[in-house]
Amino acid sequence: MSNKPLACLPPIGPAPRRVSLQARVAWQDNVITVGGDAPVRVQSMTNTDTADALGTAIQVKELARAGSEIVRITVNTPEAAAAVPYIREQLDKMNVLVPLVGDFHYNGHTLLKEHPDCAKALSKYRINPGNVGKGAKRDPQFAQMIEAACLYQKPIRIGVNWGSLDQDLLAHIMDENASLANPKTSQEVMVEALIQSALQSASKAVELGMDRSQIILSCKVSGVQDLIAVYRDLARRCDYPLHLGLTEAGMGSKGIVSSTAALSVLLQEGIGDTIRISLTPDPGAPRENEVIVGQEILQTMGLRNFTPMVIACPGCGRTTSTTFQELAAKIQAYLRQQMPRWKETHPGVENMNVAVMGCIVNGPGESKHANIGISLPGTGESPAAPVFVDGVKVKTLRGEGIVEEFQVIVDNYVDSHYGAHS
Repeated sequence: MSNKPLACLPPIGPAPRRVSLQARVAWQDNVITVGGDAPVRVQSMTNTDTADALGTAIQVKELARAGSEIVRITVNTPEAAAAVPYIREQLDKMNVLVPLVGDFHYNGHTLLKEHPDCAKALSKYRINPGNVGKGAKRDPQFAQMIEAACLYQKPIRIGVNWGSLDQDLLAHIMDENASLANPKTSQEVMVEALIQSALQSASKAVELGMDRSQIILSCKVSGVQDLIAVYRDLARRCDYPLHLGLTEAGMGSKGIVSSTAALSVLLQEGIGDTIRISLTPDPGAPRENEVIVGQEILQTMGLRNFTPMVIACPGCGRTTSTTFQELAAKIQAYLRQQMPRWKETHPGVENMNVAVMGCIVNGPGESKHANIGISLPGTGESPAAPVFVDGVKVKTLRGEGIVEEFQVIVDNYVDSHYGAHS
């Protein structure tokens, strides 16, 4: 325990958000502000063949329903570019107004020029300065993409990636470093190359007529410590909104843990305006898992609320019954399933906490601290489950229908405490 007086202890909570410009990513009436005092936004990306307009529209809808506020799609071929207006049309018919970002590599300048309907239908362009063109072609091809963004009044993300870093720039920085009396490490050189690529490209875009407030930057790498180092330095050197994410987080728990470790440090320091969790999906797993992880990072850090939180104990030798585990899983899934509707009809419900506990040790106490809580019986305890609402015991559930009865209590609480009937 610290023996420091309370006044000397660091404040609880994340640092104030870094001051940045505010960009706007919009489609029709759905305007998503990024940066400034806007909340940290959750983004995602499809993995369908964009040329399959219907399949891509369905996946975008699923991602948006899960809570993705901006969705990126690959635009890599003439067929994909031609499909973009139809994807947008299908989404509009389904009343899914989520902004679409076009992810361009190598041939973006050509696709934007030859497919103006694609350029208009997208809400933002992602430009990778490492592969926009080589040698003498680089500047004019970059300029063509900026000209399209200016013509159609679209924001851009200049997304530098260490796997496709501008090799000419990297070689130049390496040569400069070699001539120093105290050369930097290879990691420091890589960090500097990433940052210079982003900042130089942003400056060039402004020279070409791009509004500074419509530029977002990212410098993605795969290592947790590398990402933290890059973004700390980048945040210090510019006021552009920053998009965070490991470029290849990985599969399963590894991808979730590495993304959480990297982004939590930066978000705690007030760095980051949008995030994407680049998970490799398990075979057959839903794509929207990456959206849920992104939301849960922000919500568990206290930065945003997206869906009611379920607090549940891990279980121990006192909790041999699986009832509390099954109830926690069912309630958590139910709450998330209801959120697309509740978001419209019961605003504020995302702030609700539900506790599902497995024995008498911490069960009643945790349940009293939640909006709604239930303490299920553990080994050797009376087969009774007290239910607490806003700290007050209101009922004791027994028998086979505990799950169904508790769900009714949750529904009634939502109806009476949030939205038009509250």
